[in-house]
Amino acid sequence: MKISNLVLTMLSCVSVLLPGSLYAQTTVREQLTLSNATLQECIDYALSNKPGVRQSVIDEEIGERDIKSALSGWLPQINGNGTFNHNFKQQTQVLTTNGVSSFLTFGAKNTSAFVLQADQQFLNAGLIQASKTAKYFRQQYKQNTENVKINTVVDVSKAFYDILTSKEQLNIIAENITRLEKQFKDANAQYEAGLVDKTDFQRAQISLSNSKADLKRTTELLKYKYAYLRELIGYTANKEFGLSYNKDDMENEVSVDTNQMVAYQDRVEYRLLETQRQLQRINTSYNKWSYVPSLSGFYNYGFNYQNQELGSLYDRNFPSSVIGLKLTVPIFLGGKRTQEIKKAQLQERRVELDIENTKNQINTQYEQAMATYKANLNDLNTSKANVEISKQVYNTIKLQYDEGIKTYLDLTTAETDLRTTQINYLNSLYSLLSSKLDVKQALGTITVNP
Repeated sequence: MKISNLVLTMLSCVSVLLPGSLYAQTTVREQLTLSNATLQECIDYALSNKPGVRQSVIDEEIGERDIKSALSGWLPQINGNGTFNHNFKQQTQVLTTNGVSSFLTFGAKNTSAFVLQADQQFLNAGLIQASKTAKYFRQQYKQNTENVKINTVVDVSKAFYDILTSKEQLNIIAENITRLEKQFKDANAQYEAGLVDKTDFQRAQISLSNSKADLKRTTELLKYKYAYLRELIGYTANKEFGLSYNKDDMENEVSVDTNQMVAYQDRVEYRLLETQRQLQRINTSYNKWSYVPSLSGFYNYGFNYQNQELGSLYDRNFPSSVIGLKLTVPIFLGGKRTQEIKKAQLQERRVELDIENTKNQINTQYEQAMATYKANLNDLNTSKANVEISKQVYNTIKLQYDEGIKTYLDLTTAETDLRTTQINYLNSLYSLLSSKLDVKQALGTITVNP
């Protein structure tokens, strides 16, 4: 793969991250084999299978259960209980009539009761708070998941580009080794023919050994980078895994509008804090109105059994039933309500300061990302020009060396310069693509399905 093809390949990957693009979370099953995966396929797989993403989805489900559990208090609560008592000594009451006292024994030796009771809340400050906060808790859980998915998209994209860069570095090193092997053979032949001393031959041997060491190191690091990408997308280690690249010309889409302004609402971190602010305001309001009376209704029906003989206890039932209302009015709680209100107000103020601080951080992050992008874009253009120049210099010096005009040291220097500029170009390209992702993340233009 030539460098010009690499440019088109890597820049085409950027198209899936352009502003306004929506990463669709397609149904990707764990058993799917990514033997020839594109960047988008890796992202889709990660959004469905990465443990961190799946955990955030489970957290959403847990949160929904918590909300429904809290709201269940508005529904009737029905309970049943039963008792059995054996009175070893029955209660005795003194009864005095006209100065004459007598003793009466109450109840039976054996008693048992079964009661069914239904309670219904009509007015309850805690349940009112739960009803008001349900919407914002659901929103918070979804925003947490969105934040995890956005970070996943960025991390997977950078890892994908890193592998692509390393693969092209292998191609460059392989081409360099091919040239050095030929130079090594030529230098060896000239040395054996007595045309030159062994210095050229030894230098060629050193350069060839160094390049082979580079090849080995890059190959081993590439294995780690594949393993890291597997980890990011949640892909099983023992399954076949390979990447493919789109070679369409997308070079024009590498640019970023440097005049874009930061919109805080586009950042999920900012929206999360706004949701927390709404929840804290409701909490403050709840503490202010916590003195509101609670009103509930109840109805019960009881089955009562009494008998002196245990064996005949359940022969006869003495039923009872009651319906009523219960009103609870908090009058004095030792100053607890006042302290809770002040605490809630301080927490609300703290969230406001978090929002203010986050705005400053977003501005700084954007400025840093944009400055890095501009610097990397300049580095890419410079590296691209240097590659062309170094190719011309190498070709010229190679011809001059073959004609005996230039020394082998000049040829080695030109070869080193060529390889260095090619590697620098690849590193600049990777840095540019990574910084473009950082700019998009700072602007909040990377979106995923909620």
